[in-house]
Amino acid sequence: MSATRIPKSEYARRRKALMAQMEPNSIAILPAAPMYIRNRDVEHVYRQDSDFQYLSGFPEPEAVIALIPGREHGEYVLFCRERDPERELWDGLRAGQEGAVGQYGADDAFPIGDIDDILPGLIEGRSRVYYAIGSNAEFDHRLMEWINSIRAKARQGAQPPNEFVALDHLLHDMRLYKSAAEVKVMREAAQISARAHVRAMQASRPGLHEYHLEAELDYEFRKGGARMPAYGSIVAAGRNACILHYRENDAPLKDGDLVLIDAGCEIDCYASDITRTFPVNGRFSPEQRAIYEIVLEANLAAFEYIAPGRHWNEAHEATVRVITAGLVRLGLLEGEVGQLIAEEAYKPFYMHRAGHWLGMDVHDVGDYRVGGQWRVLEPGMAMTVEPGVYIAPDNQQVARKWRGIGVRIEDDVVVTRDGCEILTGGVPKQADEIEALMAAARAREGEVA
Repeated sequence: MSATRIPKSEYARRRKALMAQMEPNSIAILPAAPMYIRNRDVEHVYRQDSDFQYLSGFPEPEAVIALIPGREHGEYVLFCRERDPERELWDGLRAGQEGAVGQYGADDAFPIGDIDDILPGLIEGRSRVYYAIGSNAEFDHRLMEWINSIRAKARQGAQPPNEFVALDHLLHDMRLYKSAAEVKVMREAAQISARAHVRAMQASRPGLHEYHLEAELDYEFRKGGARMPAYGSIVAAGRNACILHYRENDAPLKDGDLVLIDAGCEIDCYASDITRTFPVNGRFSPEQRAIYEIVLEANLAAFEYIAPGRHWNEAHEATVRVITAGLVRLGLLEGEVGQLIAEEAYKPFYMHRAGHWLGMDVHDVGDYRVGGQWRVLEPGMAMTVEPGVYIAPDNQQVARKWRGIGVRIEDDVVVTRDGCEILTGGVPKQADEIEALMAAARAREGEVA
Protein backbone atom coordinates (compact mmCIF):
# COMPACT_ATOMS: atom_id res chain seq x y z
CA MET A 1 0.00 0.00 0.00
CA SER A 2 2.35 2.71 -1.20
CA ALA A 3 1.28 6.34 -1.00
CA THR A 4 0.33 8.02 -4.25
CA ARG A 5 2.14 11.00 -5.71
CA ILE A 6 -1.02 13.07 -5.15
CA PRO A 7 -0.85 14.58 -1.63
CA LYS A 8 -3.49 13.63 0.92
CA SER A 9 -4.48 17.30 1.18
CA GLU A 10 -5.47 17.32 -2.49
CA TYR A 11 -7.84 14.40 -2.06
CA ALA A 12 -9.41 16.31 0.84
CA ARG A 13 -9.81 19.41 -1.36
CA ARG A 14 -11.51 17.32 -4.05
CA ARG A 15 -14.00 15.90 -1.57
CA LYS A 16 -14.72 19.38 -0.20
CA ALA A 17 -15.21 20.73 -3.73
CA LEU A 18 -17.65 17.95 -4.56
CA MET A 19 -19.62 18.37 -1.35
CA ALA A 20 -19.83 22.13 -1.97
CA GLN A 21 -21.80 21.31 -5.15
CA MET A 22 -24.17 18.93 -3.38
CA GLU A 23 -27.55 20.05 -2.08
CA PRO A 24 -27.98 20.30 1.72
CA ASN A 25 -29.16 17.16 3.49
CA SER A 26 -27.72 14.82 0.84
CA ILE A 27 -25.31 11.90 0.58
CA ALA A 28 -22.92 10.75 -2.15
CA ILE A 29 -22.09 7.04 -2.44
CA LEU A 30 -19.27 5.47 -4.49
CA PRO A 31 -18.21 1.80 -4.54
CA ALA A 32 -14.65 0.72 -5.27
CA ALA A 33 -13.98 -1.26 -8.42
CA PRO A 34 -14.77 -4.96 -7.95
CA MET A 35 -12.20 -7.69 -8.38
CA TYR A 36 -12.58 -9.49 -11.70
CA ILE A 37 -11.85 -13.18 -12.23
CA ARG A 38 -9.43 -13.88 -15.05
CA ASN A 39 -9.96 -17.63 -15.03
CA ARG A 40 -11.22 -19.99 -12.34
CA ASP A 41 -9.73 -18.64 -9.07
CA VAL A 42 -7.15 -16.33 -10.66
CA GLU A 43 -7.94 -12.62 -10.55
CA HIS A 44 -6.99 -9.86 -12.95
CA VAL A 45 -4.46 -7.34 -11.63
CA TYR A 46 -6.54 -4.96 -9.53
CA ARG A 47 -7.05 -1.39 -10.69
CA GLN A 48 -9.15 1.03 -8.65
CA ASP A 49 -12.20 2.76 -10.13
CA SER A 50 -11.09 6.18 -11.39
CA ASP A 51 -13.79 8.19 -9.61
CA PHE A 52 -13.16 6.34 -6.36
CA GLN A 53 -9.41 6.88 -6.73
CA TYR A 54 -9.92 10.57 -7.53
CA LEU A 55 -11.73 11.19 -4.24
CA SER A 56 -9.75 8.93 -1.92
CA GLY A 57 -6.46 7.55 -3.25
CA PHE A 58 -7.58 4.35 -1.51
CA PRO A 59 -6.22 1.40 -3.51
CA GLU A 60 -8.18 -1.56 -2.14
CA PRO A 61 -11.25 -3.44 -3.41
CA GLU A 62 -14.33 -4.12 -1.26
CA ALA A 63 -14.67 -0.51 -0.19
CA VAL A 64 -17.40 2.14 -0.32
CA ILE A 65 -17.19 5.91 0.13
CA ALA A 66 -20.03 7.91 1.67
CA LEU A 67 -19.76 11.70 1.61
CA ILE A 68 -22.28 13.42 3.88
CA PRO A 69 -21.99 17.24 3.96
CA GLY A 70 -22.58 18.63 7.44
CA ARG A 71 -22.53 15.27 9.25
CA GLU A 72 -21.63 15.97 12.86
CA HIS A 73 -19.35 12.95 13.28
CA GLY A 74 -17.44 13.52 10.05
CA GLU A 75 -18.36 14.05 6.42
CA TYR A 76 -16.11 11.41 4.86
CA VAL A 77 -17.04 7.84 5.77
CA LEU A 78 -15.11 4.90 4.33
CA PHE A 79 -16.21 1.28 4.52
CA CYS A 80 -13.31 -1.11 3.90
CA ARG A 81 -11.92 -4.54 4.74
CA GLU A 82 -10.79 -5.21 8.28
CA ARG A 83 -7.20 -6.15 9.09
CA ASP A 84 -6.90 -9.93 8.86
CA PRO A 85 -3.45 -11.44 9.53
CA GLU A 86 -4.32 -14.74 7.85
CA ARG A 87 -5.63 -13.14 4.65
CA GLU A 88 -2.82 -10.57 4.64
CA LEU A 89 -0.34 -13.46 4.74
CA TRP A 90 -1.76 -14.64 1.40
CA ASP A 91 -2.91 -11.42 -0.30
CA GLY A 92 -0.91 -8.53 1.16
CA LEU A 93 -1.42 -5.86 3.79
CA ARG A 94 -4.71 -4.04 4.27
CA ALA A 95 -5.25 -0.55 5.59
CA GLY A 96 -8.10 -1.54 7.88
CA GLN A 97 -10.23 1.06 9.63
CA GLU A 98 -7.26 2.59 11.43
CA GLY A 99 -5.35 3.04 8.17
CA ALA A 100 -8.43 4.40 6.42
CA VAL A 101 -8.50 7.23 8.96
CA GLY A 102 -4.79 7.71 9.61
CA GLN A 103 -3.33 7.14 6.15
CA TYR A 104 -6.22 8.00 3.82
CA GLY A 105 -7.96 10.81 5.68
CA ALA A 106 -11.37 9.30 6.40
CA ASP A 107 -13.29 10.99 9.20
CA ASP A 108 -14.90 7.70 10.13
CA ALA A 109 -14.30 4.12 8.95
CA PHE A 110 -16.31 0.92 9.36
CA PRO A 111 -15.78 -2.72 8.34
CA ILE A 112 -17.22 -3.44 4.90
CA GLY A 113 -19.00 -6.43 6.48
CA ASP A 114 -21.10 -4.03 8.55
CA ILE A 115 -22.30 -1.90 5.63
CA ASP A 116 -25.80 -3.43 5.53
CA ASP A 117 -26.31 -2.38 9.14
CA ILE A 118 -24.74 1.08 8.96
CA LEU A 119 -25.16 2.63 5.49
CA PRO A 120 -28.99 2.54 5.42
CA GLY A 121 -28.91 4.57 8.64
CA LEU A 122 -26.66 7.14 6.97
CA ILE A 123 -28.98 7.32 3.94
CA GLU A 124 -32.20 7.53 5.99
CA GLY A 125 -33.42 11.10 6.38
CA ARG A 126 -31.34 12.40 3.42
CA SER A 127 -33.49 13.94 0.73
CA ARG A 128 -31.06 13.34 -2.14
CA VAL A 129 -28.61 10.56 -3.08
CA TYR A 130 -25.75 11.28 -5.48
CA TYR A 131 -24.77 8.06 -7.21
CA ALA A 132 -23.57 6.85 -10.64
CA ILE A 133 -26.41 4.51 -11.56
CA GLY A 134 -25.57 1.92 -14.19
CA SER A 135 -21.82 1.70 -13.75
CA ASN A 136 -21.88 -1.17 -11.23
CA ALA A 137 -24.98 -3.36 -11.63
CA GLU A 138 -24.34 -5.43 -8.51
CA PHE A 139 -23.97 -2.36 -6.31
CA ASP A 140 -27.03 -0.74 -7.97
CA HIS A 141 -29.03 -3.70 -6.72
CA ARG A 142 -27.63 -3.47 -3.19
CA LEU A 143 -28.31 0.26 -3.01
CA MET A 144 -31.93 -0.25 -4.05
CA GLU A 145 -32.27 -2.91 -1.38
CA TRP A 146 -31.09 -0.40 1.23
CA ILE A 147 -33.48 2.24 -0.10
CA ASN A 148 -36.37 -0.26 -0.04
CA SER A 149 -35.52 -1.25 3.53
CA ILE A 150 -35.93 2.42 4.51
CA ARG A 151 -39.17 2.72 2.54
CA ALA A 152 -40.53 -0.34 4.34
CA LYS A 153 -40.17 1.55 7.61
CA ALA A 154 -41.94 4.69 6.41
CA ARG A 155 -44.95 4.01 8.66
CA GLN A 156 -42.59 4.02 11.63
CA GLY A 157 -41.41 7.48 10.59
CA ALA A 158 -38.40 6.55 8.45
CA GLN A 159 -37.69 9.05 5.66
CA PRO A 160 -36.35 7.56 2.41
CA PRO A 161 -34.61 9.84 -0.09
CA ASN A 162 -36.90 11.24 -2.74
CA GLU A 163 -34.33 12.01 -5.43
CA PHE A 164 -31.34 10.40 -7.13
CA VAL A 165 -28.78 12.60 -8.92
CA ALA A 166 -26.05 11.48 -11.33
CA LEU A 167 -22.85 11.82 -9.33
CA ASP A 168 -20.64 11.19 -12.34
CA HIS A 169 -21.78 14.41 -14.02
CA LEU A 170 -20.40 16.52 -11.17
CA LEU A 171 -17.26 14.46 -10.68
CA HIS A 172 -16.33 14.25 -14.33
CA ASP A 173 -16.40 17.98 -14.81
CA MET A 174 -14.06 18.30 -11.82
CA ARG A 175 -11.71 15.69 -13.25
CA LEU A 176 -11.43 17.58 -16.54
CA TYR A 177 -9.27 20.27 -14.87
CA LYS A 178 -5.89 18.86 -13.86
CA SER A 179 -4.06 20.30 -10.85
CA ALA A 180 -0.31 20.96 -10.81
CA ALA A 181 0.16 17.68 -8.90
CA GLU A 182 -1.83 15.77 -11.50
CA VAL A 183 0.12 17.30 -14.38
CA LYS A 184 3.35 16.33 -12.63
CA VAL A 185 2.23 12.69 -12.44
CA MET A 186 1.08 12.72 -16.07
CA ARG A 187 4.43 14.23 -17.07
CA GLU A 188 6.22 11.37 -15.32
CA ALA A 189 4.03 8.78 -17.04
CA ALA A 190 4.73 10.45 -20.40
CA GLN A 191 8.48 10.42 -19.79
CA ILE A 192 8.48 6.71 -18.96
CA SER A 193 6.37 5.98 -22.03
CA ALA A 194 8.67 8.09 -24.21
CA ARG A 195 11.65 6.02 -23.07
CA ALA A 196 9.71 2.87 -23.91
CA HIS A 197 9.01 4.06 -27.46
CA VAL A 198 12.66 4.98 -27.95
CA ARG A 199 13.66 1.53 -26.71
CA ALA A 200 11.26 -0.13 -29.18
CA MET A 201 12.69 1.90 -32.07
CA GLN A 202 16.21 0.92 -31.08
CA ALA A 203 15.27 -2.77 -30.86
CA SER A 204 13.39 -3.01 -34.16
CA ARG A 205 14.83 -5.44 -36.72
CA PRO A 206 13.38 -7.42 -39.64
CA GLY A 207 12.76 -10.98 -38.47
CA LEU A 208 11.51 -10.07 -35.01
CA HIS A 209 7.81 -10.13 -34.19
CA GLU A 210 5.47 -7.44 -32.96
CA TYR A 211 5.48 -9.00 -29.49
CA HIS A 212 9.24 -8.52 -29.24
CA LEU A 213 8.69 -4.76 -29.38
CA GLU A 214 5.76 -5.03 -26.96
CA ALA A 215 8.13 -6.77 -24.53
CA GLU A 216 10.55 -3.83 -24.80
CA LEU A 217 7.69 -1.46 -23.98
CA ASP A 218 6.58 -3.51 -20.97
CA TYR A 219 10.14 -3.72 -19.67
CA GLU A 220 10.60 0.05 -19.76
CA PHE A 221 7.16 0.67 -18.22
CA ARG A 222 7.86 -1.60 -15.28
CA LYS A 223 11.42 -0.39 -14.92
CA GLY A 224 10.06 3.16 -14.61
CA GLY A 225 7.70 2.18 -11.78
CA ALA A 226 4.46 1.73 -13.72
CA ARG A 227 2.40 -1.24 -12.56
CA MET A 228 0.68 -1.66 -15.92
CA PRO A 229 0.03 -0.15 -19.34
CA ALA A 230 -2.73 2.44 -19.45
CA TYR A 231 -4.46 0.35 -22.15
CA GLY A 232 -3.69 -2.63 -24.37
CA SER A 233 -0.55 -1.79 -26.33
CA ILE A 234 -0.85 -1.71 -30.11
CA VAL A 235 2.20 -2.91 -32.05
CA ALA A 236 1.05 -3.03 -35.67
CA ALA A 237 3.48 -3.82 -38.47
CA GLY A 238 2.80 -3.42 -42.17
CA ARG A 239 -0.85 -3.57 -43.15
CA ASN A 240 -1.83 -4.16 -39.49
CA ALA A 241 -1.24 -0.42 -38.94
CA CYS A 242 -4.45 0.18 -40.91
CA ILE A 243 -6.43 -1.57 -38.13
CA LEU A 244 -7.01 1.23 -35.64
CA HIS A 245 -7.33 -0.92 -32.52
CA TYR A 246 -5.11 -3.80 -33.59
CA ARG A 247 -4.47 -6.12 -30.63
CA GLU A 248 -2.88 -9.42 -31.80
CA ASN A 249 0.74 -8.15 -31.71
CA ASP A 250 2.05 -11.45 -33.09
CA ALA A 251 2.95 -10.78 -36.74
CA PRO A 252 6.55 -10.77 -38.05
CA LEU A 253 8.36 -7.48 -38.64
CA LYS A 254 9.19 -7.47 -42.36
CA ASP A 255 11.97 -5.58 -44.09
CA GLY A 256 10.49 -2.55 -45.86
CA ASP A 257 7.39 -2.26 -43.64
CA LEU A 258 6.44 0.40 -41.14
CA VAL A 259 5.47 -0.44 -37.57
CA LEU A 260 2.93 1.68 -35.67
CA ILE A 261 3.15 1.56 -31.87
CA ASP A 262 0.35 3.07 -29.78
CA ALA A 263 1.25 2.50 -26.14
CA GLY A 264 1.54 4.29 -22.82
CA CYS A 265 1.94 3.42 -19.16
CA GLU A 266 -0.09 4.43 -16.13
CA ILE A 267 1.32 6.00 -12.97
CA ASP A 268 -0.95 6.26 -9.91
CA CYS A 269 -3.97 5.75 -12.20
CA TYR A 270 -2.91 8.59 -14.55
CA ALA A 271 -2.46 7.60 -18.18
CA SER A 272 -0.06 8.48 -20.92
CA ASP A 273 -0.89 7.77 -24.57
CA ILE A 274 1.78 7.95 -27.29
CA THR A 275 1.83 6.77 -30.89
CA ARG A 276 4.87 6.67 -33.11
CA THR A 277 5.33 5.09 -36.54
CA PHE A 278 8.75 4.08 -37.84
CA PRO A 279 10.37 1.79 -40.42
CA VAL A 280 11.16 -1.74 -39.29
CA ASN A 281 14.59 -1.55 -40.92
CA GLY A 282 15.32 2.04 -39.90
CA ARG A 283 14.83 3.67 -43.31
CA PHE A 284 11.61 5.18 -44.68
CA SER A 285 10.75 4.41 -48.29
CA PRO A 286 9.81 7.47 -50.42
CA GLU A 287 6.10 6.61 -50.19
CA GLN A 288 6.24 5.97 -46.45
CA ARG A 289 8.07 9.22 -45.85
CA ALA A 290 5.59 11.17 -47.99
CA ILE A 291 2.63 9.93 -45.93
CA TYR A 292 4.58 10.35 -42.70
CA GLU A 293 5.40 14.00 -43.43
CA ILE A 294 1.72 14.80 -43.99
CA VAL A 295 0.74 13.27 -40.65
CA LEU A 296 3.60 15.03 -38.87
CA GLU A 297 2.59 18.37 -40.39
CA ALA A 298 -0.97 17.77 -39.16
CA ASN A 299 0.28 16.85 -35.68
CA LEU A 300 2.34 20.05 -35.44
CA ALA A 301 -0.44 22.22 -36.86
CA ALA A 302 -2.87 21.09 -34.17
CA PHE A 303 -0.75 22.53 -31.35
CA GLU A 304 -1.33 26.05 -32.72
CA TYR A 305 -5.03 25.68 -31.87
CA ILE A 306 -4.67 24.35 -28.32
CA ALA A 307 -4.80 27.33 -25.97
CA PRO A 308 -7.25 29.04 -23.62
CA GLY A 309 -10.15 30.50 -25.60
CA ARG A 310 -9.83 28.05 -28.47
CA HIS A 311 -12.60 25.49 -28.79
CA TRP A 312 -12.17 21.74 -28.72
CA ASN A 313 -12.73 21.12 -32.43
CA GLU A 314 -10.25 23.67 -33.81
CA ALA A 315 -7.26 21.34 -33.49
CA HIS A 316 -9.16 18.58 -35.30
CA GLU A 317 -10.17 20.97 -38.06
CA ALA A 318 -6.52 21.97 -38.50
CA THR A 319 -5.48 18.34 -38.96
CA VAL A 320 -8.25 17.78 -41.52
CA ARG A 321 -7.06 20.76 -43.58
CA VAL A 322 -3.43 19.62 -43.56
CA ILE A 323 -4.20 15.97 -44.33
CA THR A 324 -6.67 16.75 -47.10
CA ALA A 325 -4.24 19.17 -48.77
CA GLY A 326 -1.44 16.62 -48.43
CA LEU A 327 -3.48 13.84 -49.99
CA VAL A 328 -4.27 16.16 -52.91
CA ARG A 329 -0.56 16.92 -53.37
CA LEU A 330 0.22 13.22 -53.58
CA GLY A 331 -2.64 12.55 -55.98
CA LEU A 332 -4.51 10.35 -53.53
CA LEU A 333 -7.43 12.80 -53.64
CA GLU A 334 -8.46 14.98 -56.55
CA GLY A 335 -10.32 18.27 -56.30
CA GLU A 336 -10.39 21.55 -54.42
CA VAL A 337 -9.38 21.18 -50.77
CA GLY A 338 -12.32 23.12 -49.30
CA GLN A 339 -14.83 21.14 -51.32
CA LEU A 340 -13.19 17.83 -50.45
CA ILE A 341 -13.37 18.74 -46.74
CA ALA A 342 -17.03 19.68 -47.08
CA GLU A 343 -17.68 16.31 -48.74
CA GLU A 344 -15.58 14.50 -46.11
CA ALA A 345 -13.59 12.91 -48.93
CA TYR A 346 -10.66 12.48 -46.52
CA LYS A 347 -12.55 10.04 -44.29
CA PRO A 348 -11.53 6.81 -46.07
CA PHE A 349 -7.94 7.81 -45.15
CA TYR A 350 -8.52 9.66 -41.84
CA MET A 351 -11.60 8.25 -40.16
CA HIS A 352 -11.09 9.20 -36.52
CA ARG A 353 -10.87 12.45 -34.62
CA ALA A 354 -7.60 14.22 -33.79
CA GLY A 355 -7.68 13.46 -30.08
CA HIS A 356 -9.53 12.92 -26.82
CA TRP A 357 -9.40 14.02 -23.20
CA LEU A 358 -6.63 12.35 -21.19
CA GLY A 359 -6.29 11.78 -17.45
CA MET A 360 -7.17 8.94 -15.10
CA ASP A 361 -8.83 7.19 -18.01
CA VAL A 362 -6.95 7.06 -21.29
CA HIS A 363 -10.17 8.24 -22.98
CA ASP A 364 -10.89 10.54 -20.09
CA VAL A 365 -14.19 11.90 -18.85
CA GLY A 366 -15.60 15.34 -19.60
CA ASP A 367 -18.07 16.76 -22.10
CA TYR A 368 -16.77 17.78 -25.51
CA ARG A 369 -19.78 20.02 -26.09
CA VAL A 370 -21.47 22.40 -23.67
CA GLY A 371 -24.85 23.89 -24.53
CA GLY A 372 -24.59 22.49 -28.04
CA GLN A 373 -21.27 24.26 -28.71
CA TRP A 374 -17.75 22.84 -28.77
CA ARG A 375 -16.16 23.23 -25.37
CA VAL A 376 -13.78 26.17 -24.96
CA LEU A 377 -10.35 25.09 -23.74
CA GLU A 378 -9.14 26.23 -20.32
CA PRO A 379 -5.87 25.79 -18.40
CA GLY A 380 -5.48 22.36 -16.85
CA MET A 381 -7.34 20.44 -19.54
CA ALA A 382 -5.29 17.53 -20.91
CA MET A 383 -5.75 15.84 -24.27
CA THR A 384 -4.09 13.87 -27.01
CA VAL A 385 -3.23 15.01 -30.53
CA GLU A 386 -3.24 12.00 -32.86
CA PRO A 387 -3.82 12.56 -36.58
CA GLY A 388 -3.29 9.62 -38.90
CA VAL A 389 -3.47 8.46 -42.50
CA TYR A 390 -4.37 4.86 -43.31
CA ILE A 391 -4.43 3.51 -46.85
CA ALA A 392 -6.29 0.22 -46.83
CA PRO A 393 -4.44 -2.72 -48.41
CA ASP A 394 -7.44 -3.37 -50.68
CA ASN A 395 -7.99 0.28 -51.74
CA GLN A 396 -8.29 -0.03 -55.49
CA GLN A 397 -8.64 3.75 -55.94
CA VAL A 398 -4.94 4.40 -55.33
CA ALA A 399 -1.71 3.13 -56.88
CA ARG A 400 -0.40 -0.13 -55.41
CA LYS A 401 2.70 1.55 -53.97
CA TRP A 402 0.53 3.40 -51.40
CA ARG A 403 -1.56 0.47 -50.25
CA GLY A 404 -1.14 -0.87 -46.72
CA ILE A 405 0.66 2.20 -45.37
CA GLY A 406 -0.67 3.31 -41.98
CA VAL A 407 0.80 6.23 -40.02
CA ARG A 408 -0.31 7.82 -36.75
CA ILE A 409 1.60 10.28 -34.57
CA GLU A 410 0.20 10.99 -31.11
CA ASP A 411 1.30 13.32 -28.32
CA ASP A 412 -0.10 14.26 -24.90
CA VAL A 413 -0.80 17.94 -24.24
CA VAL A 414 -1.91 20.06 -21.29
CA VAL A 415 -3.49 23.49 -21.81
CA THR A 416 -1.49 26.22 -20.06
CA ARG A 417 -2.25 29.90 -19.41
CA ASP A 418 -0.72 30.98 -22.71
CA GLY A 419 -0.84 27.90 -24.93
CA CYS A 420 -0.03 24.28 -24.26
CA GLU A 421 2.69 22.03 -22.87
CA ILE A 422 3.60 18.92 -24.87
CA LEU A 423 4.31 16.17 -22.34
CA THR A 424 5.64 13.61 -24.80
CA GLY A 425 8.56 15.43 -26.40
CA GLY A 426 10.99 12.79 -25.16
CA VAL A 427 10.46 10.52 -28.15
CA PRO A 428 11.50 11.74 -31.62
CA LYS A 429 9.01 12.20 -34.42
CA GLN A 430 10.94 13.94 -37.19
CA ALA A 431 11.67 11.29 -39.82
CA ASP A 432 15.39 12.14 -39.94
CA GLU A 433 15.64 11.94 -36.14
CA ILE A 434 14.00 8.51 -36.10
CA GLU A 435 16.34 7.21 -38.78
CA ALA A 436 19.37 8.60 -36.93
CA LEU A 437 18.23 7.06 -33.63
CA MET A 438 17.75 3.65 -35.21
CA ALA A 439 21.06 3.85 -37.14
CA ALA A 440 22.94 4.72 -33.94
CA ALA A 441 21.39 1.70 -32.17
CA ARG A 442 22.53 -0.60 -34.97
CA ALA A 443 26.00 0.91 -34.94
CA ARG A 444 26.31 0.26 -31.20
CA GLU A 445 25.13 -3.29 -31.72
CA GLY A 446 27.79 -3.74 -34.40
CA GLU A 447 30.49 -2.43 -32.09
CA VAL A 448 29.44 -4.85 -29.37
CA ALA A 449 29.41 -7.72 -31.83
